[in-house]
Amino acid sequence: MASSKSKRNSSESNNSGNRFVYQEFGGNTNSAAFKKAVQELPPNQQNLRVQASRKGRKGKTVTIISGFQTKPETLTELLKQLKSQCGSGGTVKEDTLEIQGDHGQKLVQVLTQMGYKAKISGG
Repeated sequence: MASSKSKRNSSESNNSGNRFVYQEFGGNTNSAAFKKAVQELPPNQQNLRVQASRKGRKGKTVTIISGFQTKPETLTELLKQLKSQCGSGGTVKEDTLEIQGDHGQKLVQVLTQMGYKAKISGG
């Protein structure tokens, strides 16, 4: 009996990964259709907010730039330029840029020179 039980358990485990209980909108056949459409605006039409934050970062200060309406590829290129201007690291998270350290004034100057409308937000 033990051998028949083990065979049944192994066959159930093979099939359990392919079963769907409920699935809305079909399968993942066309994942490009579900991606968020991004309307890319020129820099002079984007209103950016620059703020320093330490929340959830173990006391480390991070400068957050939000308000972008561009493609992710454009954000990574812009991040690379801003990191080199500040001499620090950073990352892209969703539609925001995070640069390590408190570089609010410098980033506003650099962004306005690039043609963006940038303001310092917060206190």
